[in-house]
Amino acid sequence: MNNRRKLVIALGAGALTTPFASWSQQQGKVWRIGFLSPRAMEFNDSDYYYGPFRQGMRELGYVEGKNLLIEWRPANGNNERLPDLAAELVNLKVDVIVAPGTPATSAAKKASITIPIVMVNTGDPIGSGFIKSLARPEGNITGLSNMGGDLSLKHLEMLLSMVPKLSRVAYLLNPTNAIIRSPGIVQAAGQKRGIEIIRVDARTPGEIETAFSSIHQQNAGAMMVVTDPLFQGQRNRIAELAAKSRLPAIASDRMYAEAGVLLSYGQSIAAQFRGAAIYVDRIIKGAKPADLPVEQPTKFELIINGKTAKALGLTIPQSLLISADKVIE
Repeated sequence: MNNRRKLVIALGAGALTTPFASWSQQQGKVWRIGFLSPRAMEFNDSDYYYGPFRQGMRELGYVEGKNLLIEWRPANGNNERLPDLAAELVNLKVDVIVAPGTPATSAAKKASITIPIVMVNTGDPIGSGFIKSLARPEGNITGLSNMGGDLSLKHLEMLLSMVPKLSRVAYLLNPTNAIIRSPGIVQAAGQKRGIEIIRVDARTPGEIETAFSSIHQQNAGAMMVVTDPLFQGQRNRIAELAAKSRLPAIASDRMYAEAGVLLSYGQSIAAQFRGAAIYVDRIIKGAKPADLPVEQPTKFELIINGKTAKALGLTIPQSLLISADKVIE
């Protein structure tokens, strides 16, 4: 059974308690959905992040310009803009706010405690204070969480399988992202294997350039990229700099591997955004966010860039080839 069908079944479990009479009375309404994006927006359906949300809404019977209006508000990689953009959506009296990522969810939560919020790809929603529990959120926020912070050990293992003689690995993170975890766990794991994990910070696109200079100076043999909207928006540049530095790198999002980074391993973001459409539909039809369980990812994707491996002179181990969802040649 695929993940989308599981989510439909789970969210449909409360169908008998949902006020469909009220929904029927409002079928002529144009629903206004706020979309609070940390990154620069791409408005076409082919966009890996947001295209599946728009496609999902259409599959559920919504047509933009007819019964649906999506208010896009992009922060263009600058998280400091998110509170003002969230306030704009609240002033527009949107029916639901879709908030991708922890910074956007936090901004939406601070802007309204009454408008339903559907979080997507959000890390540690309980620890962040967004919900009380996965089964019973007990507030105006529900949606889909991620496990991005829990993948660092897996990323380290995959790098080691590609580059067995590693002695130093750079750990690129954005310290302004409140949910980013300390590299302490992966540092301890690296120490057991005789590998030094070097923390490298970058807060702006310019600091990414500086970070690679630091990585080079410290003789790191590979790099792990921590999930962050800034880095996602700069993935092409990160891939270019990694190639220039001949640096094997891994990230959670498949778009990094498609941009030229050696490996990506993480949840299917496309599936999360398609799932977000289901949450929005259930809320529009009368369900309360407090009663909709938060979903955790169950499908993970391994993407290998074979071109990059060849350029770096690396052999892809059979264990990774067997597990790969896609090998880019």
